[in-house]
Formats: sequence, structure tokens, C-alpha cells
Amino acid sequence: MATRSSSYKKRLTKRSIMPPHSPQFPIPASSRRFFVTRRRISMMMIPLALFSAALFLFFMPFNGSGRSSDSFDLSHTIHEIEVVAEFPHDPKAFTQGLLYAGDDTLFESTGLYRQSSVRKVSLRTGKVEVIEKMGDKFFGEGLTLLGDSLFQVAWLTTTGFTYDLRNLTKVKPFKHHMKDGWGLATDGQVLFGSDGTSTLYRMDPLTMKVTDEHVVKYNGREVRYLNELEYINNEVWANVWQSDCIARISPKDGSLLGWILLPELRQGLLRSGHGGIDVLNGIAWDSDKKRLFVTGKLWPKLYQINLKPAAAKSERQIARQCLI
Repeated sequence: MATRSSSYKKRLTKRSIMPPHSPQFPIPASSRRFFVTRRRISMMMIPLALFSAALFLFFMPFNGSGRSSDSFDLSHTIHEIEVVAEFPHDPKAFTQGLLYAGDDTLFESTGLYRQSSVRKVSLRTGKVEVIEKMGDKFFGEGLTLLGDSLFQVAWLTTTGFTYDLRNLTKVKPFKHHMKDGWGLATDGQVLFGSDGTSTLYRMDPLTMKVTDEHVVKYNGREVRYLNELEYINNEVWANVWQSDCIARISPKDGSLLGWILLPELRQGLLRSGHGGIDVLNGIAWDSDKKRLFVTGKLWPKLYQINLKPAAAKSERQIARQCLI
């Protein structure tokens, strides 16, 4: 399964976001004129002040969290993207898991039999600095970092592995209780997982037992093929396999909070001659600098993106684009 046909097979098989003052004594006429004039001026100033305040609020960068525009405004349910920067990415990396670990360093899990690995990657250059290959019988999937340990799951098995963050050596295998291993994320306390269905799992990182699970739906329809996961601003974001969409999910109850639409990234690569690319997959979040990164399987680029409210789209359009 080391050839290109293994990628194709997986693509087929894996189908199976103030009161006035009242004077007590008479006031001379000259003083009355003074008070009247000053009152008129004051009354004229009120609408001017209100207008100035409105202009300030209108032009001031602001979002739902009260932060400046360098943070993400998640008050909208449908977002599109704008590319902030592009970085090189290994075009042979079948990206299955992605995370940002500070100091412009990424950790990435790659798939395909006999090619699966966990790797430390430079954000700026795309260079693979350290790599640990999996056994030939494993097809690498989702990856997350909790403490000093990297957790990785694998496709078509309930076996996963932990790695030492410092040198990527395997620490020990584990068994999880999802139906399959697709995606992983963490809030720093628990693990969240996906298995290619519409279910988002919560797991105890010590025992890997499922402590809660929720079926994710959009307008009554299950959002199937939840894939790579990332925990961002108290939400779980999930690539939806075989789509150009990211689903924003509440980890509390599994409710769908919104969509992020990214079709222009893959389409742009295809137009520029990169015909061998696979699907969008891979989300990484720099929580300190509020930077969001995405890439895809066999993509030659990794993108830093910002979000912007999407043009009006019907529920049918969203369903057609994001539900597989």
C-alpha cells in the first residue's frame, strides 16, 4: 500500500465555526439670554457628540470578544477566509494531524502504509527537523499534544501511540474506545476524538476511555466524516473529509456553531498545476499570537489565514458544499 493507489483506496474506503437646575430667585434679562444661549449650544452639542461616537464605533476594529481585529470574530456562523501568508509544505506529506507547538514549530502526523510518521517541522521553511516512522502495518491519523506527550491514532485500528515531545521517540501504545482513529484534539485537560462518523468523543487521557459523546448535526442532518480536529477558543474545529469545509463544534453538547469555507485554497493549487494534491486536512492554532494555519494532504503549501463573514448562502448551498 506504499504506492499512490493506497491513497486512492483510502479516499474510496474512507467514505465506507442630570436633571435641570431651577433657580430660586429672579434672573436678570442679560443673564437669561446667557443661559438660553449656553443651553442652545449645549443642546446642539448633544447630537454632534452622538454622531462622533457612532462614527468611532463604526470604524473601530471590534469583534464579539471585544478584542481588536487581530483576533477572530466568531459571532458569525458562516465564514470565508483570506490568506495572510504562505509557507512551504512537504508535497509528499499525506497530512493527517497538525498542531502548533510554539517557536514557529509544527508537529505533523502523516498517513499511508509504510510511509506514516510523526514529524517536527519548521513553520518558516517547511523542513522536517525530526521524524519518527510508524510500523509498516499502521496508517497514521490524528495528532495532539498534551503536556509533554504527543498522542497519535491510526486508521482502521483502536491502537494509538504516545511520543516524547523532545525527541519523538515512542513512549507506549494505547487502546482507545472509538470505532476508528481519525482525529484528535485537546483542551489541556481531556482529549477529543473523531472516528470518521458524525460523533465527537471526549476521552480521559489516562485511560483513553470515552467519557462523553455527541452526534454533530446541521439542520437535522448528521455531519459525517469528521476528520482532523483542533481545539480553538473553547470550540472543536473539524475538517470534514472530502470537503473544503471546517465545522465549528461545541465540545459541551456537540452542537454545530458554524462553518468555515475554504474552496479557493485547493482550487488555487489545482489552477497552478498541482494536480496531485488530495483533500484539505490539517488545522493548527497558535493560541499566543492568534494565528490559524491550514494545509492538506500532499499539498505543497501551508497557509496562515484569517476569517471574514461569508456572503449570504442558503442552507441548501452549505449542505451541498459541506455535507458528504
